[in-house]
Amino acid sequence: MSTKIIIVLVGLALALIAVAGSIIKGGSGKRLLNTKIAVFFAIIGVLMMMYGSYSSELVSVNNQLEQVSIGNKLKIEGPVTDIKVVSPIDQDSVDCRILTMGVYPEGHAKDIWVMIRPTDDRYYPQSDHTNTSYKRDGEWQVVTRFGGDLGEAYDLIIYETDSTSSAFFSSTIEKWKEADDYPGLKLEEIPSGAKEVDRLKIYTRKNCRGVF
Repeated sequence: MSTKIIIVLVGLALALIAVAGSIIKGGSGKRLLNTKIAVFFAIIGVLMMMYGSYSSELVSVNNQLEQVSIGNKLKIEGPVTDIKVVSPIDQDSVDCRILTMGVYPEGHAKDIWVMIRPTDDRYYPQSDHTNTSYKRDGEWQVVTRFGGDLGEAYDLIIYETDSTSSAFFSSTIEKWKEADDYPGLKLEEIPSGAKEVDRLKIYTRKNCRGVF
């Protein structure tokens, strides 16, 4: 259970205590809890529930409001024979949240993952609600998020993965979300079933520090 969910539960408990404390004892005219204390518990409880819900996945406000931009596009001609990034393009400057898009050849059955490597030399698998990149009709895409400084350089790396490697990346993201801590992966932690198929260098055109 994540810290934010615990905050919500504690806030709910305080709110319930406040409600129960406002009940008047039968015939005595006295409340079970001092009015000031009950109001204090109610306020703190509501604030905790609002904070915990807003900053966790209990509500989808952030997902609904999250907007992504699209960078420059690479023109693809002829039949597609390899997994390739179409947008952004190499040496592109991008916003804090972009839609990384690409193509894959007919009959390709493996998962496609986008990984970013900022200047801390760690690898960060990118995902949206499906964890893996969305694939359909020869095209794939995934929301990609950057949290660095203005002009920070990133390697944007594309991997195709077997089922074991894909499950590893998915479980890693879930663990990071649960702990609300995103330490990144070392190169040696990337499973052998993940094969690099494309790489480009991009830069942030805004200060994305603290955006997420």
